Amino acid sequence: MRKLGNLVLWTLVMVLAPAVAFAQDGGAGMSMGPGIGAGIAVGAAGLGCGIGQGLTAGNTTQAIARNPGAAGAMFTNFILGMVLIESIAIYGLVIAILLMGKF
Repeated sequence: MRKLGNLVLWTLVMVLAPAVAFAQDGGAGMSMGPGIGAGIAVGAAGLGCGIGQGLTAGNTTQAIARNPGAAGAMFTNFILGMVLIESIAIYGLVIAILLMGKF
């Protein structure tokens, strides 16, 4: 639990440190809201997809090791699952681009 607290603390420090640098001239016209939102969108999507892909690959490998005869059917479902998991990361990227106003 302490590691998680340190991770959250240092993440906030790194996210808010640029705000201090932009505050020198009053932040003329600079809004950090969309940038922070875009970073959170991509980060959360990447984190979720990484965990999902790791669990999917590990469980598929374990299932194939237990029953090698069913590897063909499991591989098809594995690839389909990986594609659907990866699409979530792409949605996070699209949301980040929309938040930044580049689209």
